[in-house]
Amino acid sequence: MSPQPSDLAMVPFVSVEHMMGLVHHIGIEQILADLAADIEADFRRWESFDKTPRVASHSPVGVIELMPTSDGEMYGFKYVNGHPKNTKEGLQTVTAFGLLADVDTGYPKLLTEMTLLTALRTAATSAMAAKHLAPKGAKTMAMIGNGAQSEFQCLAFKAVCGIDTVRLFDTDPAATAKAARNLSGSGLTVVSCTSGEEAMEGAEIITTCTADKQNATILTDNMVGPGVHVNAIGGDCPGKTELHRDILLRSDIFVEYPPQTWIEGEIQQLDEGHPTTELWQVITGQAEGRKDARQITLFDSVGFAIEDFSALRYILRAIQGTDFYADLDLLADPDDPRDLFGMLTRAKA
Repeated sequence: MSPQPSDLAMVPFVSVEHMMGLVHHIGIEQILADLAADIEADFRRWESFDKTPRVASHSPVGVIELMPTSDGEMYGFKYVNGHPKNTKEGLQTVTAFGLLADVDTGYPKLLTEMTLLTALRTAATSAMAAKHLAPKGAKTMAMIGNGAQSEFQCLAFKAVCGIDTVRLFDTDPAATAKAARNLSGSGLTVVSCTSGEEAMEGAEIITTCTADKQNATILTDNMVGPGVHVNAIGGDCPGKTELHRDILLRSDIFVEYPPQTWIEGEIQQLDEGHPTTELWQVITGQAEGRKDARQITLFDSVGFAIEDFSALRYILRAIQGTDFYADLDLLADPDDPRDLFGMLTRAKA
């Protein structure tokens, strides 16, 4: 039975409170594993999506971006900002919301917060990529940068890749203490470190996630030994990097969407045309991922709209039959679609 116009007029809205309830209802590690599987499935059909670099509006203190895509049946976009200075003002560095719509009618199917959901999908994407690129049997990850994303990253690598130990470091000891406290009872062995070098002792996977909008050197060349997988997720705009250029020259580099990564990723430090491999090609078997035990693999992740699309579709499915959403009266619904003015007039009466 086709939905009636009155059914289409109400749009499910997932608030922050709803999202938190849904995560606790399903379980955070289960959601991370589910999201990783859905994102991987969409990467396998990468060529069916519309793709464009995100539309960015930069200012001296941050960036506001729109991230759209469509697979021909559904259309999705995310609004997201990145303002590192917000932390000092008691505000989030990143906030976001997203919308999923039906291509056939153009009607929205879902409106949701995406601040929490972006943290979840970013972590799920990292772990999904590591499943294909990290050393087999890796158990220890160094988490460099212990801000808002760090716990999600650690739990995703546990749920998807089987990591059992995380070594934490942040230039702000309070951030490391926060992350260690939040991860207590997670089943992970958590080691708080006082330097990046200490954090990387024995780590087979290194994740960098820092917020400063600048060309920084979080990892120097001598800190990265052979055989590791580097998950660089902090770079997300022009002029913001985390790795010394020499690390890139020693690594096999894997990216999401090259036209966007060349603008925003670690590879903005390199000459354009430097060899990179698109992650979807590894997932579909069209390109090699990890080739040998001494290879350094680098996932230069800046986040891409297809990952948000996967997350939006997952949430739309997950809320069915639950109370973790509200019906939002977002769309005008006149009895006669040609009589919008008449609907307005009758409302006065």
